[in-house]
Amino acid sequence: MPRWAWNKASSATKRRYFELIRSGISGQKAAAVVGVSASAGSNWYIEAGSMTVVDEKPISSRYLSQDDRIEIADGLAAGERVKQIAARIGKSYQSVYKEIARNKKADGRYQPWFAHNQAWTRRRRPKPRVLAADEKLARIVACKLDAKWSPAQISRWLRRRYPRRTGWHVCPETIYEAVY
Repeated sequence: MPRWAWNKASSATKRRYFELIRSGISGQKAAAVVGVSASAGSNWYIEAGSMTVVDEKPISSRYLSQDDRIEIADGLAAGERVKQIAARIGKSYQSVYKEIARNKKADGRYQPWFAHNQAWTRRRRPKPRVLAADEKLARIVACKLDAKWSPAQISRWLRRRYPRRTGWHVCPETIYEAVY
């Protein structure tokens, strides 16, 4: 067991704790594996707020990763300037300022796991395709395509024929996507 306060553990220790939690290990076992008390792990978990399982696959280097967020939190805790933190992680200082403002907790503190979960929940998710979700609309479009109508003609016809059904007002590109 370590002899320091629960909030003084290294970022690598906290990161490993949360990786174990995400993998399905109980909080008590995860705390034992990383070498902290169960209450310390519990405090980390409570401080992180609600935790969802975040896919750690990097989307693009343009976006901040969880490691970047940990660096930001460590830099803020050490009293570094935001421009220094941004230079260290290779991002613009405006991005880091926005990250801190957008993902800080209600009490004003920046907590990296909370911030990462907030950013993950705000990401856009793929929506179901309009023609795949509505079978009746798909049948109507298919009949018109069989009759040699172009997607632009079908789009205009749908708007005129069903003016109150705005969900059926699809653009020609939507029809092309459904076809191909």
